[in-house]
Amino acid sequence: MPSGDLHPMTGQDALSPADVAFLVETRGVAKATAPVVTTFVLGVVAGAFIALGGVFAITIGTGSELGFGPTRLLAGVGFSLGLILVVVAGAELFTGNNLIVMSTVTGNIGVRRLLANWGVVYLGNAIGALSVVAMVYIGEWWRGDDLGIGVTALSTAAVKTSLPFFVVLARGILANALVCLAVWLAAAGRSVIDKVAAIVFPISAFVAAGFEHSIANMFFIPMGLALRGQAEVVEAARLPSAELSTLDGAGLINNLVAATIGNVIGGALLVGLVYWFVYVRPTRAA
Repeated sequence: MPSGDLHPMTGQDALSPADVAFLVETRGVAKATAPVVTTFVLGVVAGAFIALGGVFAITIGTGSELGFGPTRLLAGVGFSLGLILVVVAGAELFTGNNLIVMSTVTGNIGVRRLLANWGVVYLGNAIGALSVVAMVYIGEWWRGDDLGIGVTALSTAAVKTSLPFFVVLARGILANALVCLAVWLAAAGRSVIDKVAAIVFPISAFVAAGFEHSIANMFFIPMGLALRGQAEVVEAARLPSAELSTLDGAGLINNLVAATIGNVIGGALLVGLVYWFVYVRPTRAA
């Protein structure tokens, strides 16, 4: 090989962090300026994808005798299905779109467009997640493992609604920091395998640790609310009355408000603004 030629393996097979920063900023403009109908439909799709990840995670975690940590890890790997589908198949997820804030601080889109995108996508995500709740409820998925799946789903929802507001807020910050980092890492990958591998560990981490993701909770908590009407599931779950009493509409709203605020802080501020400051700001200033 001539001395002036580069070896075929020279260089990186993934985008650098700086390249990812500019890619995410550019994509943010495209997302914020896309037609509302398109954004809404892709939001519905994303909500359904995340809910399917929740279905997979509950199914995996039911009846496991591996112990707390390994079971949560496996459930987290299963839940990764949701973001893999969002990123690879293409959809609009509210928590991932928190990164659009990078396009706002550079002045490429206004705050009004940013908030409009978040609002449309959030609504679409909710409808998509609830559609999966309806389908798996009607399809009696929850009867699996002799009601074991229903018990897991009910218990998961009751635990989430019993958490204090600021506990959910803090867990929401941590959850979306990891979700946005997963999106960030996936953007660096050039192949589908790259993107899948980049997503699995951050998402598994947030699920295993019990952090709070607003869109995921649009599936988990309504699923629990639906199952609360099934006396056989409630009896099999044997939940403390104090914990079960929080599983209602007020508990759902309290959780979603806290998780949503936390998710915005974790995704938009701790990931989006930090990386904008490090990589994009110096270039814009120059």
